Amino acid sequence: MFKKILIANRGEIAMRVIRACRELGIRTVAIYAECDATAIYVKKADESHLIPGPVQGFLDMRAIVNLATRVGADGIHPGYGFLSENAEFATMCEASGITFIGPSPEAIRLMGNKVQAREIAKNAGVPIVPGTERGITDPSEAVSFAARVGYPIMVKASMGGGGRGLRVVQNDKELLTQMDSARREALSSFGDSEIFIEKYIDRPHHIEFQILADKHGHIIHLGERDCSIQRRHQKLIEIAPSLILTKKLRARMGEAATAIAKAVKYDNAGTIEFLLDRDLNFYFIEMNTRIQVEHTITEQITAIDLVRSQITIAAGQPLEIEQDEVTLQGHAIQCRINAEDPRNQFRPCTGKITAYYSPGGIGVRIDGAVYKDYTLPPYYDALLAKLVVRGRTWEETVSRAHRSLEEYVLRGVKTTIPFMKRIMEEPDFQAGRFDTGYLAAHPELFDYDELIDPEDLVVAISAAIVAYEGL
Repeated sequence: MFKKILIANRGEIAMRVIRACRELGIRTVAIYAECDATAIYVKKADESHLIPGPVQGFLDMRAIVNLATRVGADGIHPGYGFLSENAEFATMCEASGITFIGPSPEAIRLMGNKVQAREIAKNAGVPIVPGTERGITDPSEAVSFAARVGYPIMVKASMGGGGRGLRVVQNDKELLTQMDSARREALSSFGDSEIFIEKYIDRPHHIEFQILADKHGHIIHLGERDCSIQRRHQKLIEIAPSLILTKKLRARMGEAATAIAKAVKYDNAGTIEFLLDRDLNFYFIEMNTRIQVEHTITEQITAIDLVRSQITIAAGQPLEIEQDEVTLQGHAIQCRINAEDPRNQFRPCTGKITAYYSPGGIGVRIDGAVYKDYTLPPYYDALLAKLVVRGRTWEETVSRAHRSLEEYVLRGVKTTIPFMKRIMEEPDFQAGRFDTGYLAAHPELFDYDELIDPEDLVVAISAAIVAYEGL
């Protein structure tokens, strides 16, 4: 087992890894930029080291590996984002005698390119969405493909993820414009401008399967998560298990997920993502070769610690559970508590948290790294915390999520809390009637009451008095 792990990440995922390491008796090393000097994860790690710049320090592969070597870390956990799916970083770790806590560099490389991943899935006998078989640069070739499959279609970054470099287009004119736009965003976000095109499946369910694979050839899946409630192709709410999968369909999709993992000799935790159309046909879209933000809900319904599993697998230990021992119990919902203004196109917000009180009680879990008086840096993702609830039934789980959101106090910046609360009250969501078009179909969700921060109210009243007296 590892003696010391450097966490090449920040925020709530760094805290998540610290907790798993502490349970395993492993010392932890945090890295942080100056703007995060007072962050919780920095204080909770066994040791912490300042890195230059708010973002570039988390992307400097050589500096991170050198630091790990200096402090005697024998493992590096990349979390999600930053370098978590960078094959060169994984290779660099291995070359320095440090274990990268994730899959092999070759698996990352194979599945990191969406065009190549589609081909691997196809060869494994898994259905894929009709699309171009390689990256595409010729506009006339793109128009010709669209004519064959029909609009709408999707322009996607070959190395993309998180909704970046992705465009839905309805006609030839949009296609030509959005190809250039997608290329620019892909180059900016992923350092690779290659794009490809897929047929757009209207209002599917976005279903992903969690897999675990050890270094001894054993691969299992831990059931699915429904990540259909999204804005701009980025997830907001995730649930487990799906409300529409039958036991038979779950088995088929699980077999497809493990077949893809076997095809690239995958080990560690990973996620196979599918689209499920209205006729319950499923299509592979991509694989994430890292821990997912929403891994929490799988843990809640399986009682399997995924981050702990990542670490033990990387240490060479075999899986402790067989496929037929995996049971899904109850339901779980994760709400992403983001510093965003839903009524202003989810515009990110920064500022100081003036009040913080997290909910609790049976079946409630908070994965977060913020507190009262914490100032949000403007350089990172808007995720503040993850509210995760579990219940015996879907109805109980929704009502528990609603109660927890009512109980959640986070003031000083606009957040998604009141918006999430509004979703929990909506009849279609309560009945399990939702897909990737849910938010577009329910514009009334953006009409909600927003609590006014008492401190902001005092400031506003004081300003009004001064203005009045100055007349």
